[in-house]
Amino acid sequence: MAKKTTGKKGVFKLDKKFEAILQEKLPPSPLKEKYEKEVKKRMMERFGYKNIMQVPKIVKISINRGVGDANDDPKAMEKTIQEFVLITHQRPVVTRAKRSIASFKIREGAPVGCRVTLRGNNMYSFMEKLINTALPRIRDFKGLSPNAFDGRGNYTFGIREQLIFPEIDYDMIDKVRGFNITITTTAKTDEEAKALLEFMGFPFRER
Repeated sequence: MAKKTTGKKGVFKLDKKFEAILQEKLPPSPLKEKYEKEVKKRMMERFGYKNIMQVPKIVKISINRGVGDANDDPKAMEKTIQEFVLITHQRPVVTRAKRSIASFKIREGAPVGCRVTLRGNNMYSFMEKLINTALPRIRDFKGLSPNAFDGRGNYTFGIREQLIFPEIDYDMIDKVRGFNITITTTAKTDEEAKALLEFMGFPFRER
């Protein structure tokens, strides 16, 4: 029997295939070891931290997609949930409208988006796939913008097409959709955060 992904109101079912994916244990990501053995050392050399505990780290990755047509087409949300499970191996949370918006025909509590917050090995595994497989598949990709840091050491960028992830088959999608990715770090400055992400392998283009 299919289990359900729930929000404050309503449910979205996941069939056995996707429930099985959620039960799979991902192997340890080599990016965690890279951070511990290589990145920390490079950050210490670059910024002169007196204590290794001062070295910034990535604490979570948040993935978010607005699904504006979910109100008219419930399958749009189901597709998003399925895609997020395939990409992240984690159950997403359905976000819902906090109030009614008549001009957009949105009622309070209606599903309007989907999000996943990754930590630990799931975070490192997703990061590894993003760096090594997904980003290089973007057509004419020249690197990530270096100007999207928020002033507090966090970085947000958009993915235009879910098809850059190898788990997403063209025949399974209802339409081409993108999503936003936010990388949250403990860095105190954008300069430190950018260096951290670069040392982890994120490709930034020249300004």
